[in-house]
Amino acid sequence: MVAEKYQHGFAPHIAARTNSMCKSLGATLVGVGVRQGLLDLHRTALLPEWQRHGDPRGDISLADLLHMGSGLYSDGPQDPQQEIYRSGASIAEIAAGNMIDAKPGSRFVYAGTDTNLAMRALRTALADDSRYPFFPYEQLLWKIGMTRTVIETDWNNDFIVSGQCWSTARDFARLGLLYLSDGRWGGEQLLPPDWSRYVSTPAPAQPVKPSIGGDAGYGAQFWLFGGMEGLPPDAYSAFGAMGQYAVIIPSADLVVVRRGFDEKSAFRIQKFAADMVRALE
Repeated sequence: MVAEKYQHGFAPHIAARTNSMCKSLGATLVGVGVRQGLLDLHRTALLPEWQRHGDPRGDISLADLLHMGSGLYSDGPQDPQQEIYRSGASIAEIAAGNMIDAKPGSRFVYAGTDTNLAMRALRTALADDSRYPFFPYEQLLWKIGMTRTVIETDWNNDFIVSGQCWSTARDFARLGLLYLSDGRWGGEQLLPPDWSRYVSTPAPAQPVKPSIGGDAGYGAQFWLFGGMEGLPPDAYSAFGAMGQYAVIIPSADLVVVRRGFDEKSAFRIQKFAADMVRALE
């Protein structure tokens, strides 16, 4: 660790809500499932709800979900996930039961329900509901020391990885270090060796007007910052609303984490991370 600084009562071991940084954590858990042979990126008919003959949702692949390209209906700029957050609906109801209105892989919609359904695909593949609640902790979080991180569930015990996580800056720095080491930690290969490359490769369909601003692209549950504000081409980041970032820069062997509660002005994370690269050269 090169440097850290806290203010407003926060400290190294005080967790805060991650917002959509949790999407990147969800993709990492899916990567663990791929590494263990539970999941395949190109497998379709992932969920029981989509396996009836003639159901067009049966064509949605795990890669489509990770790329925010499921083709499932969205009634707004993001998705109908507020029913899950605020009204007690379960992921199995509101997300898995959603209708499809575009060919999978053809359209980018920043929909947290895609992230949640990727995790539900992991639950389906695991086929052990007594083991599933422990899977994120035993198979990833505790292994890399993310001991201050908690992921919330709906009442049906599906993890809400679209944004309902609590974590610390240090924990997300550890997640970034896992990606810098190509998914290897303590001598164990937790992720597929090419998972870092996969999540940082542009998705087939890209955002037209990125919610994060500028020319940011999208990979697999990570935003792509390469070239922005002078950042190296390989920079990519977890990103959550109100200023939550974990920028991974493999060419600089660097992870930059910034947690905030920005209500008005947007923090210029790309410039901040680029300044860190230059300062450490």
